[in-house]
Order: sequence, then structure tokens, then C-alpha cells
Amino acid sequence: MLLDLIRSGADMWSIIGAVMSVIIVVFLTLPVHEFAHGFIADKLGDPTPRYQGRLTLNPIAHLDPIGSLGILLFGIGWAKPVNINARYFKNPKWGMALTALAGPVSNVIMAFISLVLMNLFVLIGNALSIEGGIYLLFVYFFLHIAQINVYLAVFNFIPIPPFDGSRILFAFLPTKYYFSIMRYERYIFIGLLVVLYLGVLSYPISFVSNLILSGLSFVAGLPFGL
Repeated sequence: MLLDLIRSGADMWSIIGAVMSVIIVVFLTLPVHEFAHGFIADKLGDPTPRYQGRLTLNPIAHLDPIGSLGILLFGIGWAKPVNINARYFKNPKWGMALTALAGPVSNVIMAFISLVLMNLFVLIGNALSIEGGIYLLFVYFFLHIAQINVYLAVFNFIPIPPFDGSRILFAFLPTKYYFSIMRYERYIFIGLLVVLYLGVLSYPISFVSNLILSGLSFVAGLPFGL
């Protein structure tokens, strides 16, 4: 994220907007993502997130220092996972899938809201003939928030542990196969970090993220094009 902007020779307002958006993402988006997991789990009967103090938007309860740094530098990171106990669910497989889905869906919703606010600022700027400066900063700010949220949603849909996509996959795999895979969660995660470092997943993640972002941008811009 920040490294890409610096390498591309982005202007000062773009870099400042990116840093501001990362701060918002780390202290608002990630807590909302994890809260969404805990909220759905709680509604489905699992009291674990409530007992562990995770049904809160307080960022201190959710943040992971390394994951937060990853968002600042690369645009991809994570928060401290919410512990879910599937034994409390009437249907453990679908309960896990729904709680996992809640996080990425919250990211898509926040991305859409950010794009609506960006379009609003563009509309106001055009109406008042404002260019550059603080106006441009806010446009970049909301755009970067939308981009990071979409990237986080796509990243979390990767169907391997420990990401949300692996929990969604749980609903479709036989239980014995799923838990056989989960035994190697730590090693799979280390392998994923290596793959990310080598850039193998950069293109597919960017491709899917840009498609989603384009679709959200189109829908968010419809009211402002009337």
C-alpha cells in the first residue's frame, strides 16, 4: 500500500490520504470486522466472544501489531481472530460459515459507504469549483479506505486456514477432511506468508479486488450521476 505509492512517485496528498485511511482502517475497519464475527456467533448461540470481551468496537481488544503494520505497508493485514466455539451452534458447519462470512461482508459494506462519501465530496467539489488541497485529500482518503476494505474482504476469502474462507469451506467439506487440514493450520499460514512475500498471489487478489471495487464504484456513483 504505502510502499507501492512511494515507489510509484505518488503526490504528497495521495500519500497523506493513504496514511490517514490506514489509521481509520486499523482503528475502525478491523474492529468492525472482528465485531461482526463475534456478533453473529453470539446471535447463533456461542457466548465465547462475549466472555472474551470481543463484542466491542474498542480497537485495543482486536488489533494485532504485525497485521496492522502489514496494512500500512502492503494494504493487506489482519486483526486478532475472534475465538468461535462451533459446539454451541445448532448446525456447526453453517454456523461457522455464517460467522466467517460476516467479517468480509462488513468490509464490503464499509467500502461501499466510503465510495458514496467520496462521490459526495467530488460532487461538492465540482459544484464549488474546488481543486487540490484538502478537497483532494478527502477524495483520496475515502478511495483508499474503499480499496483497503475490498482487499481485506478478498484476502479473507482465501479458502485456507486461518482465513475466513477456510471456515466457509468447512460448510462444504466432510468434517474429517476439514479437521485433517486444520491440523496443519500453522504451517499453511507460514507457507501463505512466503507466497505473499514472493508476490504469487498479488495478481489474482488485485484482479478480483479491482473487479469488486469497480462494481461498487459503479453502484455508489449512480445517485450522483442522475
